[in-house]
Amino acid sequence: MRRGIGVSPGVAVGEAYCIHEIFVNPNTRRLADSEVLPELDRFERAREATARDLRSLHQKVSTQLTPDVAAIFLTHDTILHDPALTDKIRHRIVEEHQPATLAISNVLHEYSQLFELTTDDYLRERLSDLRDVIVRLSGHLSEVLHPSEQPEVHGPLIVVADELLPSQVIMLGDCQVVGIVTQSGGKTSHAAILARSRGIPAVCGVTDLLREVKNGDLLVLDGREGSVVINPDSESEKVYRKLEREFFDLKDQLAANRDRPAVTSCGASIELLANINNLSDAKAAGAMGAVGVGLYRTEYLFLTHADVPDEEEQLQRYREIIAASPNRQVTIRTLDLGGDKSVSYMGRYREGNPFMGWRSIRLSFEHPEFFLQQIRAILRAAAGEGRIRIMFPMITTLEEIRRAKGMVLRAERQLLREGKPFGNVQIGIMLEVPAAAVCIDTFVEYIDFVSIGSNDLVQYLMAADRDNPRVSHLCEPLSPAVLRVLHRAISVCNQMGKSVTLCGEMAGGPRAFVLLLGMGLRSFSMSPAMVATIKDLMLRLTIPEARQIFEEAMELKTSTQIVKFMGEQLHRIAPNLEALD
Repeated sequence: MRRGIGVSPGVAVGEAYCIHEIFVNPNTRRLADSEVLPELDRFERAREATARDLRSLHQKVSTQLTPDVAAIFLTHDTILHDPALTDKIRHRIVEEHQPATLAISNVLHEYSQLFELTTDDYLRERLSDLRDVIVRLSGHLSEVLHPSEQPEVHGPLIVVADELLPSQVIMLGDCQVVGIVTQSGGKTSHAAILARSRGIPAVCGVTDLLREVKNGDLLVLDGREGSVVINPDSESEKVYRKLEREFFDLKDQLAANRDRPAVTSCGASIELLANINNLSDAKAAGAMGAVGVGLYRTEYLFLTHADVPDEEEQLQRYREIIAASPNRQVTIRTLDLGGDKSVSYMGRYREGNPFMGWRSIRLSFEHPEFFLQQIRAILRAAAGEGRIRIMFPMITTLEEIRRAKGMVLRAERQLLREGKPFGNVQIGIMLEVPAAAVCIDTFVEYIDFVSIGSNDLVQYLMAADRDNPRVSHLCEPLSPAVLRVLHRAISVCNQMGKSVTLCGEMAGGPRAFVLLLGMGLRSFSMSPAMVATIKDLMLRLTIPEARQIFEEAMELKTSTQIVKFMGEQLHRIAPNLEALD
């Protein structure tokens, strides 16, 4: 048994499907003599296709951003055509009879070991560029794999990865994924958010697991306890499969709540919205009983796009999302890139603490024309039916609010001159920086709504990286400091008549939900899979009871005491939901 961080509750049993850094199951079979030249030709064709990609990207990014930013693709093209690199790969194919995928993977590993010995930041940066080139090259090699070389996958799968990236999720296609386990990351990583949105168990932070697990191994995942069992004996397997059935039975029972109105047992109506990343999430939001989308993370469009999506491509995607969303109600967040989410065409900058550096709205302001293009696409998408709101992330100062609103006004004027229809949208901010929380009473005068991003707010408030296992225990949303900050922000918004929603992951946590309800919050945005669970909890809870529980919790002095107290309250109110907490 290996231990990690439980990030999505439930028990899953399935075969391991390992996603390594570049290739999923690179072909390790030694090539026959007759296969060497065709394999070498396959590599050369993939290299030519990659070069075409880089030229196209350079031209597109030069136009949409700046030539300086686009220069990264000239660097990548130089690496792609570097004689030392290509000779190493050719040597492994021709002399050692290695398939191209394996040759490239081995050469990358060789360079990685060499570069990681140095403390020179420039050389380390070149290793990152090399990885980008190899990933793009590997994509073309994968596209021309023969069907017999595709990894065969059968039955329920538990995905094992170092970190599950959006591009890797696409690669899984329609595979039957029942669980996710990663070596890195925490409760708010890509893998965790993906797992909760799908309602499947997940564990993060299980170090070096890819060294111990191979494809086809039987794995047991407990997303509440944070444990992973590798190849359990027959008796243990029976026990875990029974727990897995009980978990699925509970989810089926809760699914009956999907069509019920979101009301407490005292009759108070609560707005339950969904957080989404893509079109399938938007469809799931309606199917799971949400009344709208409280957070559409637009960066996933950019993270999974082959190059730079232009205005028309963005417009098409936003229209599809709006049409698929419940009641055509969508809050669209502008790009929140940086930190743990990056694209090569926006430039790469080595920062000591990227989560507090050049990211999110700060990055958008750095590229105003690029930012304007996204705002134009959102405004045009809002021209049809529906209630569309635009939200700016990581706002820190009032000057940023004014600047962002100025960009919206500029986009409207452009579209008016061009005769292109656009809709009126409400403008709001993501409250996730402590400085903004302190000044929320000033900020709300200039915006239409507030959406609290508890994931980042908690880590910034506690000065602890949520994905660092050594300090992630400090990122406890049920801490006295976090609850006090949230209570004040919600109270200010309510007093000033401004709409306020919490769209962080704590919105879908049963313990946190009770406290948020008790402090006056009436709008929640969560993973689609959690909507039915929260509806069930509401049916057992009154507003006065939630308020009383919150007041008692605020008398406690430590996070440990509050977590324990809320566990006891949940057991009393809805013991059937403890397995999902």
